[in-house]
Amino acid sequence: MTLSSILFLLGLTVVFVGLAAFGILWAIRNGQYDDMDGPAQRILMDDDDPMIPFNRLKQTDNQNKIDANKR
Repeated sequence: MTLSSILFLLGLTVVFVGLAAFGILWAIRNGQYDDMDGPAQRILMDDDDPMIPFNRLKQTDNQNKIDANKR
C-alpha cells in the first residue's frame, strides 16, 4: 500500500467515525434512549385488560352491542 492510499483510508475512517458520533449524540439529545424498558414491557401487556381505562370503555360499548343483539 502506498502512503496516499493509507491517508485516503484514514481520512475516510475519520469521516465515518464522525458521522457515527454525530448520529449517536443526535439520538441521545432527542430522547431516543430515554425509555429503554417501556417498549419491552408494553409488548407483554394484554390489550384486553379491563384495568386500562380506554379498553374498559371499549369493552363496555361492545358488551352493550352484544346485549342489544340478544334482546
